[in-house]
Amino acid sequence: MKLFGRIASLSLLSLTCALTSVSVMADEWLRAIPDFELVDQHGDTHSLEQYQAYDLAVFYVQGVGCPIARISVPSYREVRDAFADQNIAFTMFNANIQDNLPRIAKETAEFGIDFPIIKDEGQHLARALGVERTAEVFVVDTKTQQVLFRGPIDDKLGYETQRNEAKHQYLQDALNTILAGGTVDHSEVPDSKGCLVAIFDS
Repeated sequence: MKLFGRIASLSLLSLTCALTSVSVMADEWLRAIPDFELVDQHGDTHSLEQYQAYDLAVFYVQGVGCPIARISVPSYREVRDAFADQNIAFTMFNANIQDNLPRIAKETAEFGIDFPIIKDEGQHLARALGVERTAEVFVVDTKTQQVLFRGPIDDKLGYETQRNEAKHQYLQDALNTILAGGTVDHSEVPDSKGCLVAIFDS
């Protein structure tokens, strides 16, 4: 009986440690967006305070010259249009050191990108959110500043593959879950495919 009790205690301890580890990983993966005041390619200023007029804000990581970031724009637009009757803001930001506002403006004109692209000067947003690649999206609760979803828009694109139709709509499903009061299960969400974003120490 004593042995059984010790085994049960060890099993409970292992389970507790595992759950704690998962919780820590989730906290590290889903961070909070900081206050910001940054300018887009049109010269308009964006701040977190302005986004608080929306229930949710979706931020897409853009990079000039990245083919995956370019190809993913229509999918991002489709999600925006599907939620047009909801109080959700859809925008982009660029954290690449080599990309400036004129280059970003040229990219939007050439590829018909009809989203504001905020220039993340000093990589303020990228460092806080843990950005690693372009074409990744972050869904933010504008009131709490917490990231509720992080991942790809869908599964159309891989590094060596491209589907005409997506089998999984990660962003759309996440928004539906959040709007219904649920929590997104990130264990079923793969890493985003995109170009690496080099993050430098401040």
